[in-house]
Amino acid sequence: MNDTLAGEDIAEEVSGIVEGVFGRLAPAVAAATAILGRPGPVRAADLDALRPDVLAALGERVVGAGFIAAPDALADQRFGFEWWTCTPGGPPAQLFISLDPASDHFLDYTRQSWFTVPRDSGRRHITGPYVDYLCTDEYTLTFTVPVLRDGAFAGVVGADVFVHEFERLLLPKLRRVDGRAAVINAQGRVIAANTARQATGSLVRDPDIASWWNGGAQPVHDADTVLLRCGDAPIALLVTRR
Repeated sequence: MNDTLAGEDIAEEVSGIVEGVFGRLAPAVAAATAILGRPGPVRAADLDALRPDVLAALGERVVGAGFIAAPDALADQRFGFEWWTCTPGGPPAQLFISLDPASDHFLDYTRQSWFTVPRDSGRRHITGPYVDYLCTDEYTLTFTVPVLRDGAFAGVVGADVFVHEFERLLLPKLRRVDGRAAVINAQGRVIAANTARQATGSLVRDPDIASWWNGGAQPVHDADTVLLRCGDAPIALLVTRR
């Protein structure tokens, strides 16, 4: 199989993995939309009704999932956070963070890209790879979907997936490519690669991935480079033979 066909095969597999994760979030997105759309004020305790769908999203590749409210989306507190994570050999555990801006431990999640990009774009998003110091200290990808109330942004439903799970699924095919092959995000950060020279989180500088993406992310097939977007995700496959 030549590199172009191999690249298309890998891009299709990445797209399938991504769609699978977003598919697991769909019931929680629907539940959050229904809760926020109820007549009258929505309170923090109302988010407890999300728990069955959030817990159902866990498993397979998803190691954490939940809902994060937009500021003032809830009637009784400015911020809202309902998140659960898998635990080794035990039941899922709820993650608690400080929602008090006066606290030294306050996490202003409204500044995080997994929150701001869906808020500003109205589209689902994938953040990472990054080291998730809040939950696991592991390289992670966070998938988020905007939730609307009366057409306005009201928060996100999200899921965490370990990068090493992507590597486990993709490395057998990446290693069969003749050349350096890497799955990268829209900024050119490496998610998985077939060479230690492109470690997870490292930045690809040549070609300029951000400019390629901003220019429409059209497929590239030339003597030295194959560059393909992986479905609708902000992820691409880069193969170089230089």
